Amino acid sequence: MKPIQVGLLGIGTVGSGVFNVLARNQQEIRRRAGRGIEIATVADLNVERARAVVGSDVKVVADARAVIADPNIDIVVELIGGYGIAKQLVLEAIAAGKHVVTANKALLAVHGTEIFAAAQAKGVIVAFEAAVAGGIPIIKALREGLTANRIQWIAGIINGTTNFILSEMRSKGLDFDVVLQEAQRLGYAEADPTFDIEGVDAAHKATIMSAIAFGIPVQFDKAYVEGITKLSAQDIRYAEQLGYRIKLLGITKRTDKGVELRVHPSLVPAKRLIANVEGAMNAVVVQADAVGTTLYYGKGAGSEPTASAVIADLVDITRLHTADPEHRVPHLAFQHDALSDLKVLPMGEVVTSYYLRLRVADQAGVLAKVTGLLAESGISIDAVLQREADEVGGEGSTQTDLIILTHDCQEALMDAAIAKMQALPTVLAPITRIRKEELN
Repeated sequence: MKPIQVGLLGIGTVGSGVFNVLARNQQEIRRRAGRGIEIATVADLNVERARAVVGSDVKVVADARAVIADPNIDIVVELIGGYGIAKQLVLEAIAAGKHVVTANKALLAVHGTEIFAAAQAKGVIVAFEAAVAGGIPIIKALREGLTANRIQWIAGIINGTTNFILSEMRSKGLDFDVVLQEAQRLGYAEADPTFDIEGVDAAHKATIMSAIAFGIPVQFDKAYVEGITKLSAQDIRYAEQLGYRIKLLGITKRTDKGVELRVHPSLVPAKRLIANVEGAMNAVVVQADAVGTTLYYGKGAGSEPTASAVIADLVDITRLHTADPEHRVPHLAFQHDALSDLKVLPMGEVVTSYYLRLRVADQAGVLAKVTGLLAESGISIDAVLQREADEVGGEGSTQTDLIILTHDCQEALMDAAIAKMQALPTVLAPITRIRKEELN
């Protein structure tokens, strides 16, 4: 049987990984797919670099649209990234009747509803395993492996850069800015790391997982997004003393009121497996009614781990190439006409527990006043830890840190309580608030 013909848009880190893994494991992949998979054409603005990667046997062009227009190309792999030209090219490929494989989480999180509708109307597949958690097959697990389950919640470390930074802050006691510079020097962080450290990249991925888990449209604009830039080594140390570790988590949860979709630093009990995921590794925990808790762990980025996911999509499409479009696995796991209008909750309606750190004057009555304000707001305290003044500010210090762990409460109540506590003259600095997730 004639091999499936693939057009590759972009031959950077992931694109070169796709080409190399496909070439190295060609025989194994053919045995699994039932026919060969060949990269016939590569489009890249840097034609010379592309030729250096793929050699003389593969056609190289500068114009991506030439790949889409080629009637011999069956599958277009989009590895350009971003929202702009990538969106146009993906929609043009779909309109031309091509299947699409993409690793572009930003594109799908923002424009996925439009793209999947176009693909459904045209009877083609848009596959995106590589868009979330690199080489970890979490999309396939959610769409297929757990299809018998009612998924209750997902919590994931889905950005390797931030996990590396938090791991280094914890192990070396360094502050964020110092570790960020080291992460950039080692290549774990981009020159402009904003998407990573502000939580945007993780929110793109959480948005996609939420849509698949609960059968709702992708709604990135409704996600709550908070990064790690305000975390201090002090809070990481205090969390450790209380039996927790701080991780940037992407969380989506089904509740009676709607769906939670949020990314923020979280205290996680140190005994949880996910709390012990270190360095640039990723991990996703899924809680479902029939199977219980499952954990998916591995490399969330990199040339060949991501290429592994791209090629898995190529194999899936090759197997299903001639299948009736109505009997393929739906893009978002649920049939396209059965998506739910379950609302994504605003952060004020989310219920969780909290870690609070208050820098206060070291004098009598401060603790009673703070705990009294929490009680007035209907917030129950789980634990209180007060540091010795000389431990915080040195010998003779007149300031101390007050650390409070709360039980579950609504975010809006906590916002109001923090505003009241911040107004106290004995509270000497902005209050640090970190959400706490037990992940039971």
